[in-house]
Amino acid sequence: MSHRLFPVSVLAIALVFVAALAMGAEPSPSDSGLFARSNLVAWCIVPFDAKKRTPEQRAEMLDRIGIHRFAYDWRDEHLPTLEAELAALKKHDIELTAVWFPAALDRNARLILDTLKAHRLTPQLWVMAQIEPTGGKDDTVARAADTIAPVAREAQAIGCKVALYNHGGWFGEPENEIAIIERLRRAGITNVGMVYNLHHGHEHLAHFPELLGKMKPYLMALNLNGMNDGGDNAGEKILPLGRGALDVRLLKIIRNSGWKGPVGILNHTDEDAEGRLLDNLAGLDWLLPQLDGKAAGPAPALRTYRPAAAAPAGN
Repeated sequence: MSHRLFPVSVLAIALVFVAALAMGAEPSPSDSGLFARSNLVAWCIVPFDAKKRTPEQRAEMLDRIGIHRFAYDWRDEHLPTLEAELAALKKHDIELTAVWFPAALDRNARLILDTLKAHRLTPQLWVMAQIEPTGGKDDTVARAADTIAPVAREAQAIGCKVALYNHGGWFGEPENEIAIIERLRRAGITNVGMVYNLHHGHEHLAHFPELLGKMKPYLMALNLNGMNDGGDNAGEKILPLGRGALDVRLLKIIRNSGWKGPVGILNHTDEDAEGRLLDNLAGLDWLLPQLDGKAAGPAPALRTYRPAAAAPAGN
């Protein structure tokens, strides 16, 4: 008699599985779509980390919490361990998605390019430039394009793309970045796009849907942040996801735009980088059901967030 029970139980399990498929059972928010774990990129966790992790400790931490894409921001003291960083990323199967990159081909830029070439890596190069507007807009755009062009050519030579990074000022305005990109394209330089940071975009919130539509053809990555209107002037420039009153609205706009690309979550505080990344992951999981009008329950308890803690200067 017992020999009949096994096939019956298998059949029952199979029927339940088929029924679940027929009902359109959905994967968990963290497993699907633009905001899937596999599409998230850790950002601002090298100089911004209370624990000052080594390359191996950083890669092990990312592996442990399930983030396998990484954007490398650095200061001069970190570049001597760049080889160790790449070895640790390879060991833990973490993609080097992007590298913070100088706007001029100085010694640091050459070191990074040579190292990437030696390892046959082609991350995005995120570039911020200090361009003061002088004369008409066309003149300023031309100067900015002339600044970026040598970097873009060297990046192209090793198979990399350059993403203009919004960080305030004239260069950080997306419309200006688009004008620079278009001028470079007319000059035959086609490997330049842009990366948009919400934490540097508080002044754009009122017209963000329109702005995202303009950026979409050029957008190579988008870094998330908890967002309140005027938060940058209220000690809330950097917030964990889920702690911003505008987070559901903004994430819905981004998702519904149809844009596809890497999505960054950041530390960018003096907190423990692991704790802040986990706070962002918990906040994101709490927000995603709300994009479709579903109840999400109470907001998750956070490990690192202290209200009105001003973010340090930097990326």
